[in-house]
Amino acid sequence: QVQLVESGGGLVQAGSSRRLSCAASGLTSFSTRVGWFRQSPGKNRTFVASISWKSGNTIYTNDVKGRFTVSRDVNEKMLYLQMDSLKPLDTAVYYCAAGAGLYMDRIDGWGQGTQVTVSS
Repeated sequence: QVQLVESGGGLVQAGSSRRLSCAASGLTSFSTRVGWFRQSPGKNRTFVASISWKSGNTIYTNDVKGRFTVSRDVNEKMLYLQMDSLKPLDTAVYYCAAGAGLYMDRIDGWGQGTQVTVSS
């Protein structure tokens, strides 16, 4: 059973940086990608970024391209999201996910989420 636990959320000022972490366990060879989604109040959960466990290739939504960096530590089974130049519009609950597909069309498991609030 896939288990994902996020950490690192909090209140930050616009323009600052924050790094989210996600500890993964129970992954199988079918979960080829891991990534991040976010959900703002009253909106659907949306894709942010994903990375291949094996190759490390990454993909981002246009809203965060150039500001966010997704990375993973295969040995430690950790996933990270480095968020720079944060904007108030980045305020959301951020979820770690494991699954398959570049945009993680198939999800095998979700984390519980971590709140990021960006003040102006």
